[in-house]
Amino acid sequence: MSPLPCTCPIGIAQHIIQRGNNRQICLGSEQNFFAYVGWLKELSIKCRVDIHAWVLMTYYVDLLCTPQEGGGVRVNLTLF
Repeated sequence: MSPLPCTCPIGIAQHIIQRGNNRQICLGSEQNFFAYVGWLKELSIKCRVDIHAWVLMTYYVDLLCTPQEGGGVRVNLTLF
């Protein structure tokens, strides 16, 4: 059974969780954290997604974001 399509309502805040497979480490060093934040900033501007808050842990990332255009969050996360 295929997963349901992702909906990204414009102007509605969404809680996004990105995890490593089987809790594997995604961000293993301080440099990785800074790089991720830099990419997040670039892509949020490019894809017109407002990032309200983030939590960066070694094996997962939590984001609270609001798309300003259709598909913004989906496109932003696909580029990671």
